[in-house]
Amino acid sequence: MPALSFRSQDTVRAPAEAAWALLVDGAGWPRWNKTVDRVEGAIAPGSVVKVYVNILTSEPVPLTVTAFEPPNRMVWTGGMPLGLFRGQRTFTLEPLGNGELRFTVEEIFTGLVLPLFRRSIPDLRPMFDAITGGLKAELER
Repeated sequence: MPALSFRSQDTVRAPAEAAWALLVDGAGWPRWNKTVDRVEGAIAPGSVVKVYVNILTSEPVPLTVTAFEPPNRMVWTGGMPLGLFRGQRTFTLEPLGNGELRFTVEEIFTGLVLPLFRRSIPDLRPMFDAITGGLKAELER
C-alpha cells in the first residue's frame, strides 16, 4: 500500500532566517497559525513537542524533532512503535533570490497499519494551507 501524503507551499517575501525564527518559536505558533491552540516543548534537535491542533482533537500530538537544519529544513516525526504507523512532517524554506523564499509543509504517512487508518485521516491540505498562508501573512505584515 502506498504512502499517504499532503503538501502545501507558498512564496514568501522574507529572509529564511526570519521564517525559521517563527517556526522554532513554539509559543508564538497560535499567533500566526490558526490551526494550533498551543505548542509545548522546545523546538530543538531531538526534542519532543506536543502540538494541540484545534481542528483534529483536544489531545496533544507528540512529535519528535528528527531533523533540524537552520534555516532551511526541519522534520517532526510521530506515530506507533516498530514502524507500524508513522507520520513525518517536513518544513522546508528554500531561498529563491530577490528577497523571496518558498515555504513548503509536507506530511507523509507510512506503516503496516496505514491501510487501517487511511480512511480516518482527514484531508490535511486545508490545515497545511493555513500554516503556509499564516506564516506568509505574519512575515509580510
